[in-house]
Amino acid sequence: MNQKEQLLHDIGIVSFVVTELTLYLDTHPNDKNAIEYFNHYNRMQNQMEREFSQKYYPLTVSMSDCASEWRWGSAPMPWEGGCA
Repeated sequence: MNQKEQLLHDIGIVSFVVTELTLYLDTHPNDKNAIEYFNHYNRMQNQMEREFSQKYYPLTVSMSDCASEWRWGSAPMPWEGGCA
C-alpha cells in the first residue's frame, strides 16, 4: 500500500469512529468522555483530510483551495480505479 492509499485508509477508519461517536452522542449527549473522544477524533480527521487534500486532491469541494488552480474534480473517478 503506497502512502496515498494508506492515508485514505486511515481517513476511512477515523471517519468511521467519528460517525459512531456522533450516533452515540445523539443518545448520550452528557457523556463527557465520549465528547472528549469525539473532539479528539474529529480534529484528527480534519487534519488528515487537510493533509491529503494538500498532497493529492481535495476530498470534498469545501477543501478545494482555489488560490492558484481549481483542483476539485482532479481525483480519479470510481470507474477509473479511484475507489480501489
